[in-house]
Amino acid sequence: METSSLSRRFTSRFIAGRTLDEALRVASQMAGDHIMASLDFLGENVTSIDEAAISRDSYVKALDGIASRGLPATVSIKLSQFGLNLSEQICLNNVAALVERAKGIRTRVEIDMESAEYTDRTLNIVCQIHRRFGGHVRAVIQAYLYRSEQDIARLSEQRIPVRLCKGAYREPAGVAFQQKTEVDRNYVLLMKKLLETGEYPAIASHDEAILNECLSYVREKRIAAERFEFQMLYGIRRDLQRMLTQGGFRLRSYVPYGDAWYPYFMRRLAERPANLLFLAKNVLRG
Repeated sequence: METSSLSRRFTSRFIAGRTLDEALRVASQMAGDHIMASLDFLGENVTSIDEAAISRDSYVKALDGIASRGLPATVSIKLSQFGLNLSEQICLNNVAALVERAKGIRTRVEIDMESAEYTDRTLNIVCQIHRRFGGHVRAVIQAYLYRSEQDIARLSEQRIPVRLCKGAYREPAGVAFQQKTEVDRNYVLLMKKLLETGEYPAIASHDEAILNECLSYVREKRIAAERFEFQMLYGIRRDLQRMLTQGGFRLRSYVPYGDAWYPYFMRRLAERPANLLFLAKNVLRG
């Protein structure tokens, strides 16, 4: 599936390209529309130290491309792609090398959150990296986990920026809310806490009701637009993206690229099944 030429027709809406140059070209186009980017070289769960080093070096090249083009962009990484399942120390060293480069070009590394089994190890590395490099790393917190309110309080106390998302992995009832209404309620609660006390939070959602709740809240509390940003996935809800940028708000698009698109793509379909109908219509059009 990942190497099939036919798959491009299914994925081109959500995947910026197979190569770094294609992703940088998309990021440049978005910059012209006043949209920032976060480049995500697709992949996870490497099985060797050499593969983890390749992932690190690929992201260093992405940062070099961002710097050479002067793009308003970050990079997003998964720690399992950097060797977390092999050695926490090796993973930490790989991430530190990347964040050191990001600091040198005055940008940030966004550390994605994976399934709940990774949460403690991920946040441990985030906190260590933050202590070494200051404000050049941002953690992702998933609103469907029961623990997320405590995690946000801990990160905000250390002035670590947070990207808040709903969560895209299937988790058991013992660790996560199971109903959409519960997840939405918790998302709004955490969103307001971040807007009030967080360090430059990112509100990552395509849910129009939640976005409207956010806009009402920042107006009510007179929270300046430069104190936070919105984040959305590349190719999803472009109408809402235009609305936010035209309203003077900061928006960053999560721009995935590479051949290892299958797990990412399936999670996008799972979290918003309407995307499948959209894709089918476009394929039938040819």
